[in-house]
Amino acid sequence: MGKRKNERGKSNAMLRRPGRKVRPWEWAVIAGAAAVAAWFGWDWQQAGKTEAEFLELVRSGEDTIAGLEAVRSAGGGHLVPGQYVSYGDRFPTSGAHDPKWIEPGVYDTAQSPTKLVHSLEHGMVVVYYDTPTPETMDKLKDWASLYRGGWSGVVVTPAAGIGQGIILTAWNQKLPLDPFDAAAAAAFVDRFRGRGPEHPVR
Repeated sequence: MGKRKNERGKSNAMLRRPGRKVRPWEWAVIAGAAAVAAWFGWDWQQAGKTEAEFLELVRSGEDTIAGLEAVRSAGGGHLVPGQYVSYGDRFPTSGAHDPKWIEPGVYDTAQSPTKLVHSLEHGMVVVYYDTPTPETMDKLKDWASLYRGGWSGVVVTPAAGIGQGIILTAWNQKLPLDPFDAAAAAAFVDRFRGRGPEHPVR
């Protein structure tokens, strides 16, 4: 045991020895750690900026959605294998649904309505898009990146035929926006995100 301590002591002394040269691999490790720290710092700063911009839009859009009316509930519950459901609405906001759900994020292929309804039940907001402007798509990507919680996230999915506008849905709530209105969209996301019937977290 004493020998090991002595060996460690010698090793530490060598590291502390004046004039010791840092080996190339040690520089690589130091540079890598610095790069990772810088990236996390930049990412954290960008997220803070994105959220501040989002909340500013929320404040300016609250009046726009003040009179929003709830969609009539179609109930809930899980479908069993082989069971079919017709929502009677291309953008359903409630009803029986798949036991699986869609995770928050931006998708480039249309997602299953039965799984999206389960996401709504969790408290996510689902946003449908078709051919939005680049500025609109950037906003949606920012919000989906900002809010990724399984009980409060944002799902962005394609829906052919709705043009440059978008359609936002939450549990028993819907807001079509054509043309796109960033303030109204942000206010909708903020009002209903995390407030689904299964496990509200806000």
